[in-house]
Amino acid sequence: MTVTELGAAFTLRDARAIGVRKDQVYDLVARGQLDRLGRGVFVRVDLIDPAHAALAAAAAARPASTMCLTSALVHHGLSDAIPFAVDVALPRGTRHPAGFEQVSWHSFEASTFAVGREFIDAGGGTEVAVYSAERTIVDSFRLMHLEGADVAHEALRRWLRRPRSSPSRLIRTAEAFPQALPRLRLALEALL
Repeated sequence: MTVTELGAAFTLRDARAIGVRKDQVYDLVARGQLDRLGRGVFVRVDLIDPAHAALAAAAAARPASTMCLTSALVHHGLSDAIPFAVDVALPRGTRHPAGFEQVSWHSFEASTFAVGREFIDAGGGTEVAVYSAERTIVDSFRLMHLEGADVAHEALRRWLRRPRSSPSRLIRTAEAFPQALPRLRLALEALL
């Protein structure tokens, strides 16, 4: 058995499905060819971008996993924060997997979960989901009580300085979240 038979991010269940035993997986971990990032979840160190390893592992365990909040702001260059863990959203009602020390789990409403969801390459052909800059700004305003007003306003300021930022596109995204819309409109009026 070689490490190339496995995907870039996989679970023990995935490994068993192709005939790889648990002891073989842990042997690869001991040799430094795999990293264990969650309970029964592994990534290939030769393929996965280290910046997206935790998200790729989360997606292997729960395919709906989507980078959100502070981590998504940093990904889009809208914040200089250094998160201690990757912020990952799952639809409300989905059980959060155990054993992920590098992931901070969040539950988002299932009816709006897909709004602004985009995919990026995490390496090795593994696509992971991240919320768009617009959705992330809306979430920052929507969850201001958790993220802080200064984080939301700074992200909006940085986004507005970008050449192709479109306030109308931001408002269209915010329309899916009526509670965030008034705050966001007020902030836009103050900055424009």
